Amino acid sequence: MSKTKLALDVVTDLRNLAGSIETLVFALESKQTDSTAPVDKKQTKENKEPKKPAQPPKVKLPALEDVRAKLAALSQDGKQVQVKELITGFGAKKLSDIPEEKYPELLEEAEKL
Repeated sequence: MSKTKLALDVVTDLRNLAGSIETLVFALESKQTDSTAPVDKKQTKENKEPKKPAQPPKVKLPALEDVRAKLAALSQDGKQVQVKELITGFGAKKLSDIPEEKYPELLEEAEKL
């Protein structure tokens, strides 16, 4: 294996690690803000009143961090080539080039790997 190939593998591994760390930080931040959020008195009063019928829920798209975490896990499992092919199959050079509305489809394809 050439030194250039090894260097590129290290770069790929570092990018995957950075994505995983970013996902972890977002997860920790969201849990921290959820558990330490003060209770608003207005909010508790509103909860006692009958609610109006809700609109149909919008389909929640997966966040970039969720997709990145899934693909990073696959890459760490030795599927770096397949992950790269998956990304390029969506017409992108990198994950952030893929539009958000394609994330559910991307995750579905990633599950098949």
